[in-house]
Amino acid sequence: MLMLEERAELVKYGKKLVEAGLTSGTGGNLSIYNRETNLVAVTPSGVDYFDTKLEDIVITDIDGKVVEGDKKPTSELSFHLGLYKSRADVNAVVHTHSVYATTIACMGLELPAVHYMVAFSGNKVPLAPYATFGTQELADSVAENIGDYNAVLLANHGLVTVSGNLPTAFSAAEEIEFVARIYCQAKSFGQPNILPDDEMAKVVEKFKWYGQKK
Repeated sequence: MLMLEERAELVKYGKKLVEAGLTSGTGGNLSIYNRETNLVAVTPSGVDYFDTKLEDIVITDIDGKVVEGDKKPTSELSFHLGLYKSRADVNAVVHTHSVYATTIACMGLELPAVHYMVAFSGNKVPLAPYATFGTQELADSVAENIGDYNAVLLANHGLVTVSGNLPTAFSAAEEIEFVARIYCQAKSFGQPNILPDDEMAKVVEKFKWYGQKK
């Protein structure tokens, strides 16, 4: 079985996606790219995360050809592959339908630095214009609008986060949802205070050394 460790990680984090309230039902998707083998492990389309087994994970090449697995890969495979091709630092992609981030995306807004934890993305979370799910148009929009950020809102759709590994990409999705909730709640009181770019530059730099680094 190809990419056994990656399969196990996707099964584990698929459950965490639901448990953390970042999606519901079979919404959202996850993938991991192994640059040494040039293979991608991705969650299957429309399979309950709590029913997903190791053998349900689909293995494709970087162009989307199925190499191993009898399930259909997520309908959003194209934007996962596009991100891996356009960003050499990205080896994991998380796509969620988390409520507050999606609410902001449905308002056609970016997520500004209302809280310093937006640094999981950068100094903000940019917005990709709406495109139909599962299309090359959406894949191109995601790759173009994420730029050098580690997260992007999809208008009227959801959130995408990226990183060099799945745990960090998942953490980014959790923290961006937290910041999105703060922003929605702060907006209900008035105009929230937004941290300036120079302060966020300091935070982003400090985040490079945050946690237990090997």
